Amino acid sequence: MQWTIALPFVIAALVVLVAWVGWRFFLGGQVAGSWAVDTSADAVLEQGVSVPLARPPGEAEVVTTAEPAAAARLHSYRWVTLPLLSLLLVGLGVVAVFKMGGHYYQRPDYVAQDYQQAGRIKQTLLEEKLVPPPPLPPTAFADVQNQMPSLDIVHANRDWAHMNPAFVQTVLRVMVAMRARGFGMVLLEGYRSPERQNALAAQGNHVTQAKGGQSKHQYGLAVDLAPMRAGKVVISERDPWAMQAYQALGEEAQTAGLTWGGNWSFKDYGHIEQTGSLKVLLGKR
Repeated sequence: MQWTIALPFVIAALVVLVAWVGWRFFLGGQVAGSWAVDTSADAVLEQGVSVPLARPPGEAEVVTTAEPAAAARLHSYRWVTLPLLSLLLVGLGVVAVFKMGGHYYQRPDYVAQDYQQAGRIKQTLLEEKLVPPPPLPPTAFADVQNQMPSLDIVHANRDWAHMNPAFVQTVLRVMVAMRARGFGMVLLEGYRSPERQNALAAQGNHVTQAKGGQSKHQYGLAVDLAPMRAGKVVISERDPWAMQAYQALGEEAQTAGLTWGGNWSFKDYGHIEQTGSLKVLLGKR
């Protein structure tokens, strides 16, 4: 952690050092050489420039070139050793950035969120895909049909394949949780055609307030469930045991992120659906 805090200062120091080396031995020397010419004898000899030597009158002019060994070594030091040193310093800075970058550039809360999201995705992938229960015979719905003949519940669509697969898995997990609480649930109706929706809506608001295309049943994103007791489907709201089952259904549905019809002003205790507006849900699809 302390090294993480000191990392930007180390990198800044390396950058300053490399900049100083470049200015002192490269850019600075070139600028000085281009702006001013040192005509002193020592400078001329150090730079190895050909100069005329002083001679007595009458003697022929003699030209000599001087390049001392010290000047040659300095030239080699500037143009070979220093570039290698600069590259080495830059390389160390790059290695430090890559080595410590994962700790320095990620905030702890972001890292925690990433791990949580990855954990949820992994858990979803590892979850066993549930298989819908086999369909019940029409006789299991005889009491419901007798109580509410206008619903024609016997001929309602209970084919799980006609619904959204992801939604089906969520509903099945809710049913597993309900079974663990002592309430076996059965599917009364899943997909509902627009024609059937309109037919139910025509019976009045006490049946449904949604017309064809306005219910999530038409998009495979809603189901009507009911508890089973002694091999019979029970939907009576006046039955205390059935109401306990519906209350438990509401709790489990909300835990699973679904919407429960028992929370509506128009109570539909056995209804659960995908949360969100149809416009948003259909836009995602």
